Amino acid sequence: MKRLHRKRDAAALSSRLIRRPIQRMVWLFLLPTFAAFCIGFLYPFLKGAFLSFCKFKLTSQWTWVGFSNYVKAFSDSTFVHAFWYTALFAFVSVLFINVLAFAVAYFLTKSIKGSNLFRTVFFMPNLIGGIVLGYIWSMIFDGILVKYNTSVVLESKYGFWGLIILMCWQQVGYMMIIYIAGLQSIPEDMLEAARIDGANSWQMLWKVTIPNMMSSFTICIFLTLTNGFKLFDQNLALTGGRPFLQQPDGSVIKTTEMMALNIYNAFYSGGGNNRGVGQAKAVVFFILVAVIGLIQLQSTRKKEVQQ
Repeated sequence: MKRLHRKRDAAALSSRLIRRPIQRMVWLFLLPTFAAFCIGFLYPFLKGAFLSFCKFKLTSQWTWVGFSNYVKAFSDSTFVHAFWYTALFAFVSVLFINVLAFAVAYFLTKSIKGSNLFRTVFFMPNLIGGIVLGYIWSMIFDGILVKYNTSVVLESKYGFWGLIILMCWQQVGYMMIIYIAGLQSIPEDMLEAARIDGANSWQMLWKVTIPNMMSSFTICIFLTLTNGFKLFDQNLALTGGRPFLQQPDGSVIKTTEMMALNIYNAFYSGGGNNRGVGQAKAVVFFILVAVIGLIQLQSTRKKEVQQ
């Protein structure tokens, strides 16, 4: 027995001796990731936040102007229009994408023949770049609308719904995968108990399936909401912000221009004289997306706890 205890003590001691140097060296393993985070995200963000208070053409040549860039940004009617247009687009796209993705996932988990093939087909559009999708769908829409002597860049309503269709086609498959994982994680015993209690398919969906999938809804709604606000390349390729609308004061609003595209146009317009204003818009944009995303996460997580 004494030999056995000695062996155990020796093994525990050697384990502690091995663990201590590894624990001391943890920072060496974290250093590359932390350095990449600082170089690739933290420094550019702080630099951009600083330049939002400056007038500049080159980041190394700046002049401090205080909050004047933010005043110009909030007084810009095109930026205000882009915000409300983006908010409307994000709300509609979140609704359509999640309803369609959940419906597809629900039916593909019902032992349908060829379900794996359908999953692959629905997911594939997510692998195509936004610029490519924008030009492809632009040709499709214009090919249909030319029969009615119009286009996605001639009427804003067609541009809006064109963007909605494009986003649904691209993102439904990705969200479908998340919903399938959530559906498959529901215990079969719980579903069987609901059947024994006499619940029909509709009651099982609303009383059992959906409450147990709130974590999946949280992830998918967050992703679609932030993607809706950050949309840029599809907007640029499909409509480019067109058609234009002239205001009574002489300013021109791009009726289908979203916030990311508005910031891009502000930054590169005016021969580089508006880059400070564009940077201020970018900071406001970041704060808006972060706040809206956090509010959404908090609200849906509360429902997860209640279930």
